This record gives sequence, C-alpha cells and structure tokens, in this order.
Amino acid sequence: MRALLCRRFGPPATLAVEEIAPPRPGPGEVLVTVEAAGVNYPDALIIENKYQIKATPPFSPGGEFAGIVAEIGAGVTRFRPGQSVIGFAGWGGFAEQALVREERLVAMPEGMPYEIAGSFLMTYGTCWHALADRGALRAGETVLVLGAAGGIGMACVEIAKALGARVVAAASSADKLAACREHGADETIDYVRENLRERLKAITGGRGVDVVCDPVGAVLAEPALRSTAWRGRYLVLGFAGGEIPRIPLNLPLLKGNSIVGVFWGEFLDREPARAHADVQRLAALWREGRIRPHVWQRFPLERAAEAISALAERRVIGKAVVVP
Repeated sequence: MRALLCRRFGPPATLAVEEIAPPRPGPGEVLVTVEAAGVNYPDALIIENKYQIKATPPFSPGGEFAGIVAEIGAGVTRFRPGQSVIGFAGWGGFAEQALVREERLVAMPEGMPYEIAGSFLMTYGTCWHALADRGALRAGETVLVLGAAGGIGMACVEIAKALGARVVAAASSADKLAACREHGADETIDYVRENLRERLKAITGGRGVDVVCDPVGAVLAEPALRSTAWRGRYLVLGFAGGEIPRIPLNLPLLKGNSIVGVFWGEFLDREPARAHADVQRLAALWREGRIRPHVWQRFPLERAAEAISALAERRVIGKAVVVP
C-alpha cells in the first residue's frame, strides 16, 4: 500500500510517499481502508518530534481519518468488515490503510460524507468537550475564540453558537474573519490590526468574556485572560502560535476565574463512554445543519506534505483533508 512516511524527524519537506507492506491487526485492533484524513496541527508537530505524544520513525502522520473496516483483530466486537467508521489514532492516517485500537473508533454517522467524517472527530470532539464539559458554557454567555478560522477555532465558533452563546471570533485577516461570520460569529476582531483588549471592552461594555477558547497560546494568551469576566473560564486547547505562554497567576486570583486544560485524546481514553456519547450529540447537530465542517481544500496522498505545510503556515481556513 502507499503511505506518507516520516523516516526521520523534520519539516514536511522531508516526508515522502512510499510503497510499504499493509499492516495486519493484532488483538483489539482494526484495520481501516482510509477514504479521507483530516490535517491537524499535531501532524505538523509530531513529524518534528515536538508533540506530547511521541511516534518512532518510520511512521505515517495523520491523527484522524474516516474509512471502511477492512479487517478486525482478535477480540474486536464493536465493528465488522465493511462498516464505515471514524478513527482517532494519533498517527497513521495518511496512508491507504491504517491501524487503530477498537476503543478509538466510532461508527460514522449515516449520510455523512467521508471527507467531512475524516475531518470531524478531532476538532469537533475537542471543542464539544472544551465548551460543554470543561467550560460548562451556558446559553447567553459570551465566548472569545482565538485562531477562530482554523479547524479547532471554527468548530468552537459553531458549537458555542449551538449552545446558545454570543461568539466573538478573533483571527488574523479579513478573509478569515469573513469565514467566521459565515459560520456563526456575532462579532469579529482582527488581532493583527486591532487591539484585542480594547475591542473586547467595547464589545462587552467593559464586562469581559465568560469563556476563552485558546488553541493559539503565544502573545495572545495574557491579553485574552485579562479580558475575562468574573468567574470566567480560560480553556487551553493548544499552542498553534508556537510558544507556550507564561501566565502570571495573580490574574486568575484577581478575576476569580479558572484556567482549564482540554485534552480530548486523553478524555477519549479515560472516559470512552462519555466521549462516544458526545460524538452522537455532534452527529445530531450535523444532521440538523447546526454545525457545518468547512473543507478548505482536498489533497491527494502525493500532496499530503503540502497540506501539512499549508497548516503550519496558517493558510488553512477550516480543515484541509487528505484523500488517499
């Protein structure tokens, strides 16, 4: 089979598509023929050995994918060959076939296209867990989404709206903010040209925001935290800005607020029943048209490294998808 291989850690240019022997499922594993695989920020980190989860070369990046069960290993009871599924494997998805543990598979919602399903689980699962669970978002509250035009950001915009919030989307260009408005943002901030704190004061009448969704980190983190209201919740989703911020701990003390970590992959492993129930809620929202995953561009396997580069360079709006 063909697979995009990382044989040594480095940037996307070091990756190459090669012919390799197809994997075979061991006990508790499922072999999936990949129809589509979403491109996510951890894919750009794991190939440079910068992600918290470590892979040993040679391996294929690609943490999430959708496809058809080709073969099941001993002890697998929830899935059967021929069934359409969504997988979250950490890596391995940028290939014609991928192995995944049974507990990291969910049945694909009926009627959902593969390219949507393959770019759905990691972003929308993370954002539902962030807002509904970790952030305890209530209808009528105000949510700030940083990096709002990315995969995580756009999913946060849509889920916050579905939960009844007022959404402020912050991104770095006019075209990105236009996409955020199309997906439900009530207010937008261009944080390259506008002062984030001053705009938030104007938007909220000086009160501040109730919840911050931050997949960016870096220089935006502290001004966003300073812009929270009393009992605000600051949700840490990642560090796409390339820098893990150092937060003065007097800020949550003075605000009476919470800094809350969001790690959906660990949630899936530790609380699988709750995570799978969340996926069913998300599938219902998709069927109702209340969330609309945005596929920016489709890439054949031969151009998968280019897709990772586009993400790392922050050119992607919504999700890029690799279609083997």
